[in-house]
Amino acid sequence: MKQYLDLVKHVLENGEDKPDRTGTGIISVFGTQTKYDLRDGFPLVTTKKVSIANIIRELLWFLKGATNINDGLLPHTKIWNPWADENGELGPIYGYQWRKWERFTKNPETGQYEKSHVDQIKEVIELIKKDPTSRRLIVSAWNPADLPRMALPPCHAFFQFYVVNGRLDCQLYQRSADIALGVPYNIASYSALMIMMAQECNLQPGIFVHTLGDAHIYKNHIEGLQMQLTRTPHKLPQLKLAKKPFDEITLEDFELVGYEYEPFIKFEIAV
Repeated sequence: MKQYLDLVKHVLENGEDKPDRTGTGIISVFGTQTKYDLRDGFPLVTTKKVSIANIIRELLWFLKGATNINDGLLPHTKIWNPWADENGELGPIYGYQWRKWERFTKNPETGQYEKSHVDQIKEVIELIKKDPTSRRLIVSAWNPADLPRMALPPCHAFFQFYVVNGRLDCQLYQRSADIALGVPYNIASYSALMIMMAQECNLQPGIFVHTLGDAHIYKNHIEGLQMQLTRTPHKLPQLKLAKKPFDEITLEDFELVGYEYEPFIKFEIAV
């Protein structure tokens, strides 16, 4: 994961002081891009321990279209707890937009507009199979009409797939990126999603392109990141996936092989 350490170093060396929503204080760079080739191994950070189980749990929770922290696998983690209301609800965040984007269409018989939903993930899978050369293989979580109802507006806002020579690539645009805490999760989560999508579409997972808008380091994370920069990355692990239909995949269908890592570093979350 030299690419990740290069990103850390770039923000530490070039980041500018900037106030932030949480009041913690950050150093920030606007506009970066890093590429991870999954054919070289699964891009899970090795200079500190990262929980792949929590990452997969959250991803599968998104893919259910869930919006409550008590639904499905998410109670096993505390990723979203700081933003949930007293009932565990988060509003129409990522998974809801991915699988249940609201659409209103006019009923020709009644003349009334009726609400239905768009399953963006399903539609992209079908389009990849039907027309892999399409430049419209996009899933968006950024729905301006729903932002006021969301506990936290989407940081990883939209992503696009690209098919070439039997390979599936993916580019994510992330408007806001917590380099220490969030970005290692984001890299691994979207890489796991690529593996799922590629398997469903009979393609090879290829290159994950991670494009960041506001790439920032919270000031209370600087010391931990400097420690990571002194560590030597290990060889990347492999993430194996059982051969099953996309929407039937469970946590137990993933197997992380050969993950060697340096000790865990605790970074406090900024809410």
